[in-house]
Amino acid sequence: MPSGAIAQPHFLTSPVPNSMRSSSSLSLSIKNMDGHSELGLIAENFDPGIIGRMRDDEYESRSGSDNFEGASGDDQDAGDEQRPRKKKYHRHTPSQIQELENFFKECPHPDEKQRLELSRRLSLETKQVKFWFQNRRTQMKTQLERHENIILRQENDKLRAENGVMKDSMANPVCNSCGGPAIPGQISFEEHHLRIENARLKDELNRICALANKFLGRSISSLASPISLPNSTSGLELGVGRNGIGGLSSGGSGLPMGLNLGDGVSSSSPMMPLIKSSTGMLGNEVPYERSMYIDLAMAAMDELVKMAQADSPLWIKTSDGGTEILNHEEYRAFSCIGTKPSNFVTEGTRDTCMVIINSLALVETLMDANRWAEMFSCLVARASVIDMISSGMGGTRNGALQVMHAELQVLSPLVPVRPLKFLRFCKQHQEGVWAVVDVSIDINQEGSNTNAFLNCRRFPSGCIVQDMPNNCSKVTWIEHSEYDDNTVHHLFWQLLRSGMGFGAQRWLATLQRQCECLAFLISSTNSIEDHTGLGTNGKKSMLKLAQRMIDNFCAGVSASSVRKWDKLCVNNVSEDLRVMARKSVDDPGEPAGIVLSGSTSVWLPVSRHRLFDFLRDEQLRDQWDVLSKTHKMQLMLRIAKSQGGGNCVSLLRANVIDANENTMLMLQESWSDASGSLVVYAPVDPASMSAVMRGGDSAYVALLPSGFAILPGGPPGYGMVKTEGNGCDDGGCFLTVGFQILGSNYPAAKLDVQSINTVNTLVSHTIEKIKSALQVP
Repeated sequence: MPSGAIAQPHFLTSPVPNSMRSSSSLSLSIKNMDGHSELGLIAENFDPGIIGRMRDDEYESRSGSDNFEGASGDDQDAGDEQRPRKKKYHRHTPSQIQELENFFKECPHPDEKQRLELSRRLSLETKQVKFWFQNRRTQMKTQLERHENIILRQENDKLRAENGVMKDSMANPVCNSCGGPAIPGQISFEEHHLRIENARLKDELNRICALANKFLGRSISSLASPISLPNSTSGLELGVGRNGIGGLSSGGSGLPMGLNLGDGVSSSSPMMPLIKSSTGMLGNEVPYERSMYIDLAMAAMDELVKMAQADSPLWIKTSDGGTEILNHEEYRAFSCIGTKPSNFVTEGTRDTCMVIINSLALVETLMDANRWAEMFSCLVARASVIDMISSGMGGTRNGALQVMHAELQVLSPLVPVRPLKFLRFCKQHQEGVWAVVDVSIDINQEGSNTNAFLNCRRFPSGCIVQDMPNNCSKVTWIEHSEYDDNTVHHLFWQLLRSGMGFGAQRWLATLQRQCECLAFLISSTNSIEDHTGLGTNGKKSMLKLAQRMIDNFCAGVSASSVRKWDKLCVNNVSEDLRVMARKSVDDPGEPAGIVLSGSTSVWLPVSRHRLFDFLRDEQLRDQWDVLSKTHKMQLMLRIAKSQGGGNCVSLLRANVIDANENTMLMLQESWSDASGSLVVYAPVDPASMSAVMRGGDSAYVALLPSGFAILPGGPPGYGMVKTEGNGCDDGGCFLTVGFQILGSNYPAAKLDVQSINTVNTLVSHTIEKIKSALQVP
C-alpha cells in the first residue's frame, strides 16, 4: 500500500517487525513509488520551515485523522453500552495518492480552498483530503524524530566513551614534569582552578591579538613580551560576550556583540586590509591617531547597538506614539563617551520603518560618500572621504572604517549648515543584519577646545538594517547630536529639538521616499502604459537635469560650501533675508555672469499639504509667479515618481498669444514626504530641452533654480499634532522662498544696489501674493 494510504495513526508510530516487511502493502509504506526510502526523499525535498508547523499540528493530527466513516460523537455517547460498529475504511487509488504526494511536496499545509479543489479533482471528500494531509505530516514527523534519535544515540555513545577516558586519566594522574605517576594531593584545589583560569585568559589574549591583527595590519604575537599599545580614552573594554537586540530578528536570535567583525576571531583569520591614507602614510605604519580612531569606532558601534534595543529605557515615546526621543537622564548614566559644552543643546531621536531596498544595497549607499549625498540630497549638502582606514574584509563592507567630512543642512537660511568631521564604521552582525555608525572624531578628547567642535558634534548615530522578505529591509535609525542653538534663529528652535530638522524621522522619511521613487521608476520603465512618450535615455536625462536643479537650489538656500557665495549686506534689506552673490565662469550648466541669490523663511498658519498643492499646480501658478502673470502655464510633459502624483518632474510651457514671441519652457520638480515638501523650478531653453528629451547630455543645459521648501511645525510654544497625512501638520508650517537670478552678464561687473533691491522685491512680493491667494493675514 503506498505511504499516503495509511489509515490508522498507530501504524505511523509503531515499529514494523521484520517478519512483516515481506508484506507488499507494508513495504510500500516504507518505500515510495521510485523505490527510494522515505527518509531519502525528506533529505532531498525537505523544507526546514515545515518542522514548526508539524509541531503545531501534532494534536490536530492525533484526533480523528483516519479516513473512515464511523459513528458521530453523539451516536457514540448514546451507544457506549452497545457493541461498537466496525469502521469502514476508504482506500485511495495509486493515481490519487500520487497526485496528493505531488501536491504535498509543494504545499504541506493546504488551505480550505486548495483542499476543496483537490477533493473535486480527485473525486474525494474534503474531509478525506484533510485527514490524508494530517496523516502524511504525522508520518514525516515520526520519521524525522526517528532519525534524530539515531543521531542523539550516537552522540550519547561518543560522550560516554570520552567520559570513560577522562575517568581513567583522573584515576591515574601523570606528572607533567617527569612523566611518572603523580603523588596524590600534590595539586591543590586552588591551584587547579588557577590553571583553568590561566588557560582561559590565554585563549582570550589570542583572540584579542587576532583582532588587533585585523585592525592594525601588523602581527602581534600573544607569546611575545608585553606590547605597549596606545591608551584609549574611549572606555571600551575588549569584551567577547554576546548580547541581543530585541525586536530586530523575527527568529528571536539576537545580534552578536563583542569585537567579532568577521566569521569568528582566530589567529588564522584574514587580515583587514589597511588602505594608504591621503597623507601618504603606508597601511602598516599605523599612527597613534589611527589606533584612537579604531577604539572610538568600536565604542560607538557598541553604544549604537545597545541604544537600538527595543526595550531600552533610554527612549521615551512621544505623545503621538511614533518617534522616540532620548531620555537624557538615563543616557548620562549609561554612556561614557564625551562631555557636553555648556552652551550646547542635545537632540536625540529614534525611529523604525520598512524600506524597499535590501541591506547590502543600503550599506553600499551609506559607505559611498557620493551615493550617500545623492540619496539624502536635501539633508547632505556635500560629503567626502578624508581617509580610508579600512575598506572591509572579504570583498564586503564588513569592518570598513573611514574618516569623512560632511555638511548637513535644513532648507532655510535661518538654520546654519552643520559641518562635521566624523568616523563611519560598518559591521555585519549576522547574516542579513548590518550596522553603520557615525561619531565625531573629537567626541572623546576631553581637553579639546570648544572651537574645534565648530557649532555641532555628533554622538554615536546611525542605523541597523535587517533584511526582510520581498527585497525590503527593516531600518532602525538613531540620531544623537549636540549643537550651539545660539546660531539658530529662534523660529526654528522647536523644529530642531523635535527632531524634524536633523532627527531620525527626517532621515527615514527621505530614505523611504527615495527608495519608493526608484522602485516606481523601475516599474514604470518596464511598463507598457508609459504615456510620457520619452525613451529610456530621454527620461534618464530629464531626471538627471532635475536632480542638478534641486542640488543647486539647496546650495543657494543653505549657503553650503558647494558654491562660493559672498554675503551682501544692505541697510534697507531685512536681516532675515539673505542675499548672496557669486561669479559664474566657464560652467556649462549655468549662464555666465554674476548670480544673485535671495532667500528667507516665514511661518504661515496654513496646512503644509494645502500649501504644497497650491504651489505645484500649474493652473494656479499665475496667482504667485510674476513670470506667469501674463502667460498661463500649460503642462507639456510629466514623469511620475510615485503613485500619488505629488512626486514628479514636469515640463511646463507658457501659452504664448503672439506667434512672434519666444516660447518659454519651465522645468519643475516637486515631492513631499513626512519631513516636508519641495517645489523647485527653472526656465530652460527649448532647443537644449529638446536635446535632453532625446537622451542628450543634460550637463550643458544652463539653468538658475528657484522654488519653495515647506517644513512642518511652528515657532516656540506652537504645538504640533500628528495627522493621518505624513508628518506633523495641524494648520501651520514654515515656508522657505529662494530665488536665483542673473544680476549681470559679465562676471567682472560690479553689482549695484538696484540689483539687490530687485531680489528683495521679488522675494517679498512672492510671499505677499501667496498669503493673498491663500487668504492668510
